[in-house]
Amino acid sequence: MITPGFGEVAERVRRSTVHVQQASGRAQGGGSGIIWSGDGLIITNAHVAKGSHAKVSLWDGSTYDASVLNRDTPRDLASLKIHATGLPAAAPGNSSALRVGELVIAVGNPFGFIGALTTGVVHSLPGRQRWVMADVRLAPGNSGGPLADAQGRVIGINTMIAGGLALAVPSNAVGTFLKGETGPSLGVTLQPVPLPAGGFGFLLLKVDPGSAAENASLMIGDLLVGAAGRQFASIDDLHAAMESSGEILDLQFRRGDRRSTRSTAVRLRIRKPEAA
Repeated sequence: MITPGFGEVAERVRRSTVHVQQASGRAQGGGSGIIWSGDGLIITNAHVAKGSHAKVSLWDGSTYDASVLNRDTPRDLASLKIHATGLPAAAPGNSSALRVGELVIAVGNPFGFIGALTTGVVHSLPGRQRWVMADVRLAPGNSGGPLADAQGRVIGINTMIAGGLALAVPSNAVGTFLKGETGPSLGVTLQPVPLPAGGFGFLLLKVDPGSAAENASLMIGDLLVGAAGRQFASIDDLHAAMESSGEILDLQFRRGDRRSTRSTAVRLRIRKPEAA
């Protein structure tokens, strides 16, 4: 059996990576995505796919209109669909089998450089945190692109840089997302951002009509900074607060230079047990 060289592996990951832009098709901006199945299913970040439609460009330069199928803001995942078949789909990996120190590859479209590649090693794995952390170099435009192992298997979806490290949603969480298993929802699209004084905030990019966030008068541009009187110290704190809040969640946010508090209802989805 012939083992593919690193260059071949990297090229395979690059061909499965796409450029995701807003439906207006502006030349600049946007993010990345990964072809999850050859029939046109694409995975990216929720904060990259902000609306109900997007433009997707493949490695060969062809461009497609995409529909946003589903979005999970706490996990920062979104699924898109384009009308195409026979696409070079990624090979999903098992993020639970990763080890600290393993070589990883990140591919994306930073600053408009299509298919840019960077390498590094796994720094830490999901435990108390919900992310794969690696010392790969990311930049605006990498969000939503793949983090792959040395065999080219996608073990994460790159989301952001924090403390000099790349944070990626584990591939196993993508599988859960695609099964339709969701948690509490505020009805917003968020982008996690490190705060200059330490900790994290969550910038509101989109507020869904009729959502808990809209009913609490939250607006695009607000920055969520804490819950239940406690500032967010890690990127997982908002999700943890939503999971433990019951039906009411007190959120602290900033609007301009003013710090405010709103009490907003969290819509919980009750999961029914599967039949034996």
